[in-house]
Amino acid sequence: MSRRRPAQTTVIRAAPAQLYRAGCGREWEVASTEPDLAYTEQAFPECPTCPHRVEPDGTLPFCTLRPAGTAHPFAALAGLQLPD
Repeated sequence: MSRRRPAQTTVIRAAPAQLYRAGCGREWEVASTEPDLAYTEQAFPECPTCPHRVEPDGTLPFCTLRPAGTAHPFAALAGLQLPD
């Protein structure tokens, strides 16, 4: 007679909600650990003319949401001194 092993249970913990901010300054609380998210709804009247809107070929336009309080990925380039 063989013994059956008990089924293993895997516990998946939900990511804690954190505050994400769009380029326009709007904020959403989202449960994610991603460094940035794509906001594709474009639900606000100024979205079609927003300077933070990205329009890639072959897919929907989007705005990038980043965790509030984090620097823009290109912030380090602000102090860059290029030779003439």
